[in-house]
Amino acid sequence: MRPGIRLVHSRHHPGDGQAAEEQSCRVIQEDALTLDVEGVGTYTLMWTPTDPVEADGLGYVDGDGLIGGNASGALALAAGFLFTEGIIQGMEDIRTMASCEETPGVVRIQLKSPESVETRRRNIVMTSSCGICGSREVVEKNTFGLSEVPDRLRLDAAGFSQLMKEMLTHQAIFAETGGAHAAAIFSADGRIHAVAEDLGRHNALDKVIGATLLSGEGFTSKGALLSSRLSLEMVTKAVRAGLEIIAAVSAPTSLAIEVAERFGVTLCGFVRGQRATVFTHPHRIEQAD
Repeated sequence: MRPGIRLVHSRHHPGDGQAAEEQSCRVIQEDALTLDVEGVGTYTLMWTPTDPVEADGLGYVDGDGLIGGNASGALALAAGFLFTEGIIQGMEDIRTMASCEETPGVVRIQLKSPESVETRRRNIVMTSSCGICGSREVVEKNTFGLSEVPDRLRLDAAGFSQLMKEMLTHQAIFAETGGAHAAAIFSADGRIHAVAEDLGRHNALDKVIGATLLSGEGFTSKGALLSSRLSLEMVTKAVRAGLEIIAAVSAPTSLAIEVAERFGVTLCGFVRGQRATVFTHPHRIEQAD
């Protein structure tokens, strides 16, 4: 069975007076991943492991890059979370990062300068819906030290439909369980560079941000696609990465709109088929003739 999915027993009541029937159902896997950041603290995230478990483990070493193959979902989530939390400013801040062979579900990270890390939270457990605690200070005082994103990316309005269709083709866990969020990184040429699924919408975004960091490709002239609503923490993560367009199938919150407006992000909600509602900085979305 595909990683990230579990088979469970259930009893289905079809209604209309029909008898209940025993069924096997596929549900999304929820598990714990602990990031042990030496000299900083531990962060336990509730996540969905979407890659096969590697017996020999995978890792990242400064100067050598990835070792043991492609980046696993655990390493991508770890890198993305550390980056969007402001614990690192880039992969150059990490000395080593590796999945722990002795203790499954743990990623150990050594930073070059752990003493210089200033973080809002340490030694915490984050649930599958846990994100930034909403506060107007994010907008008014820029408590996360965000910078305005660049202004290079342009996208034809008609391009949203194909991009969302392309992301959907990678949502295998959602297709089987109906319980997964997805995120993707795209560029103006209509190419999707990274896609991830997870039970947590913020985890999915951290995974694709982390995968992009690990690839060394960077975020220049790129945007994000989301299968979820647009909340404060999602926009803040995208701003930290410098993503210029955020497009989601669902609605934005008021703080998400305010943060996008302040930091120069084009925020698009209700992206479904040929439709999209642009809430901020609409100049990046071009109308086809």
